[in-house]
Amino acid sequence: MLRIDRATYDAIVAHAREDHPDEACGVVAGPEGSDRPERFLPMLNAARSPTFYEFDSGDLLRLYRDMDDRDEEPVVVYHSHTATEAFPSRTDVSYASEPNAHYVLVSTRHHGERTGLEGDDVEFRSFRIVDGQVTEEDVEVVESYLFGHSPTTVVYD
Repeated sequence: MLRIDRATYDAIVAHAREDHPDEACGVVAGPEGSDRPERFLPMLNAARSPTFYEFDSGDLLRLYRDMDDRDEEPVVVYHSHTATEAFPSRTDVSYASEPNAHYVLVSTRHHGERTGLEGDDVEFRSFRIVDGQVTEEDVEVVESYLFGHSPTTVVYD
């Protein structure tokens, strides 16, 4: 299960909407071994494409050096799909190189321009991708890691 705080969830969704109609991408880093996404790091889609995302190699190198200096790892690797459901494509699966990461997909196909108003639900799904095998997992959105939870579980069948 991916447990993510409301502010990070909202930031991922906002980034996906801002970059629409191109795919958005980024990482949420956390302390090594914690499985706790804490530091939101939006990235530039170097491909600038509505059907494909690519991290800039220089930005990615700087990101990994920074995470290494902070004893962090990528807990969440996210991107958006602009015209299809939030499910990993064959390309997404082939690029999945972090076996401990949660791979989050947000679909903006129906919600590209909408804001976080009531009733503006998005398709936000999380997967584990290991050795080409895709396994969907539940997402629990908590208000804060520090003060107990008021969880909202988002489950897509």
